[in-house]
Amino acid sequence: MSTASVLFDAPGPRARVRNRIISVVTIVIAALIVWAVVAKLASKGQLTAAKWEPFLTGNLWKTYVLPGIEGTLTAAGLSIVLALILGFLLGMGRLSHVGFIRWPSAVIVEFFRAVPVLIMMIFAYFLFALYDVFMSTHLALAGVVTGLTLYNGAVIAEIVRAGVNSLPRGQSEAAAALGLRWGQTMRSILLPQAITSMLPVLVSQLVVVLKDTAIGYQITFVEMVRQGTVVGSSYGNYIPALIVIALLMISANFALSVAATRLERRLRRSKRAGVPQQTQAALEPGD
Repeated sequence: MSTASVLFDAPGPRARVRNRIISVVTIVIAALIVWAVVAKLASKGQLTAAKWEPFLTGNLWKTYVLPGIEGTLTAAGLSIVLALILGFLLGMGRLSHVGFIRWPSAVIVEFFRAVPVLIMMIFAYFLFALYDVFMSTHLALAGVVTGLTLYNGAVIAEIVRAGVNSLPRGQSEAAAALGLRWGQTMRSILLPQAITSMLPVLVSQLVVVLKDTAIGYQITFVEMVRQGTVVGSSYGNYIPALIVIALLMISANFALSVAATRLERRLRRSKRAGVPQQTQAALEPGD
């Protein structure tokens, strides 16, 4: 007897045949759509070798692509660091037992989660320009980083709050029984455990930060997608230019995901390795 799935019953013979037919039909339709798109692009001359030749020259990369990559990675790196700091501070603020810390933190988080990222970028850009907060060459970067930091910091705060609240209450009760204060409990017991479980969600949000830098073109920020459209306009090869930019964005997101996955595995290994040492120390007789 076959084992039933937790979510649904195992399909019978007729259902399996029907599922195979649906899968084959879906694959055929998808292949036909891809073939039609490629044929249309080929008929327009967008996939000819001449359209790809500009990417074999160093001038195109130096003038257009590399400045876009630099802008995207700079904005993403600054936003990720600042959003993590802001998110953890607001997340801990929302978990605080002190009312005048918890309630303002909740208001800030809910407000910036509700405001679109583009609106915050535009507002910060014109605000910084009005009061000469940054040099004109850095205004667009400052607007992008501000918008991404505020929005993603609010989202990360909710991730932190959910991660800590998902831990068993016995952790906090045991810490209270040992006489630890709230800050000591959070810093030494709750956050180290919650970070490991939060990493997959945090990585997903950091990938969003990297992709959302493309919105900065609205405030004249030089980033990868904007530079791809500039290349397409200059050389008349929009499709090859956007394909190259897409591959670069996928590579950057993949590298970020791989680095976070390795960090998560390392944290889990160190956590498992620490358990036998603690057990052995507990079994040793006291002095």
